[in-house]
Amino acid sequence: MKRIFVCLSVAAVAFGMWAQRAGGLAGNLTEYPYVEVAPPAQTPAPAGYEPFHMEHYGRHGSRWLIGENDYLTPVRNLEKAEKAGKLTPLGEKTLTALREIAEASKGRLGELSDKGALQHQAIGRRMAQNYPKIFNPTADIDAKSTVVIRCILSMLNGLEGIQQIAPGVNPTKDASYADMWFMNYDDKPAWPIKDAAEQSVVNPYKNRHQGDSSYLYRLVTDPQFARDSVAPGIMPYLYWVLGAAQGHSDQPWLLEEVFSQDELVENWKGGNAFWFIHSGDTPMTNHRMPYTQRKLLGRIIEQTDSAITSKRPSARLRYGHDGILVNLVTLMEIEDYGKEVTDLDQLEELNWRDYEIIPMAGNLQLVFYRRSGSTDPDDVLVKALLNEREVRLPGTPVSGPYYSWKELRKYYQDKLDDFEKRFAE
Repeated sequence: MKRIFVCLSVAAVAFGMWAQRAGGLAGNLTEYPYVEVAPPAQTPAPAGYEPFHMEHYGRHGSRWLIGENDYLTPVRNLEKAEKAGKLTPLGEKTLTALREIAEASKGRLGELSDKGALQHQAIGRRMAQNYPKIFNPTADIDAKSTVVIRCILSMLNGLEGIQQIAPGVNPTKDASYADMWFMNYDDKPAWPIKDAAEQSVVNPYKNRHQGDSSYLYRLVTDPQFARDSVAPGIMPYLYWVLGAAQGHSDQPWLLEEVFSQDELVENWKGGNAFWFIHSGDTPMTNHRMPYTQRKLLGRIIEQTDSAITSKRPSARLRYGHDGILVNLVTLMEIEDYGKEVTDLDQLEELNWRDYEIIPMAGNLQLVFYRRSGSTDPDDVLVKALLNEREVRLPGTPVSGPYYSWKELRKYYQDKLDDFEKRFAE
């Protein structure tokens, strides 16, 4: 068992190194790492156990930025230096690229990119390749999306990938406000708590990690002009546009030319802290935020209960957003992401990295196993894949990454029940 989890740890470290090297310091804008590159190999199930059911939640794939000003702000700011004749060659190159990207974004705000579609096709293909006993013509496959177009298209591309490998699979699919109570639950009492912590904790943390703005002097020849006329308001938009370029096949990669590694780390830390306050277990938010996705976890438990009583293989596929996936991961205490943190400086020692949880097309797959022909609820194993890497769950595994679902189900249900007692709605 130790040997297996050393392998898992090495895989996680390798993912982190890839992410930092190829744009992971763009945080939740990081492109999905496993499209043309295969994810780590999976550990065989214990003898006699076969996969029969999957519960899944996936973020949409790479997308265009959501706001028009996200694209226009860095263009306008650098144009001030252009008019004054104060752009460096890199500044001219960057402004040209920013203009082209802004023009291409018109009518596309928030939509799925070309790479976003390919990401979900690749994930779908591997689902069918890895679990042919689940994804076959006899299976009950149901796919749901939030009502946002990038999520709907992610769902359709994921299903296309599955059907490329398993053409006989005939999934049902839907995107309806009727399902938003678990697909994209709006836990209204939680958000003021998060907002208050963002103001009191995250913003001061960001101020300590602003860097020295050296990137400006790579773009603008006059340091004083850069500080007075270009810098105000340009961040974080410049960082976002350049970081998001990795999610498009035809946008230039300038992030590492404009920003040094130290500047990227400092920019990333602020976003990472935001996502922790949004999602993590901490007294800074009264330990409330992971529970924003209690409805989704409850739905997973309920639908797994139904799947266990059936002899028909099945999968429940859901396509939504980063803010849902990350809170589900912390609520389920996957890896160390559910650990309590009392100080944002602890995030580094815990390796709490947003890009490892919610890159574009980030996904959680729970794969359930049982003995052939059995419907015994006490003899079901479960394995979790976060972005197609085997990960740890609470408790002690039966073997490698395989856990007793009976024990995990009780643990999670007790956790949900305890929340209802503490935060009765």
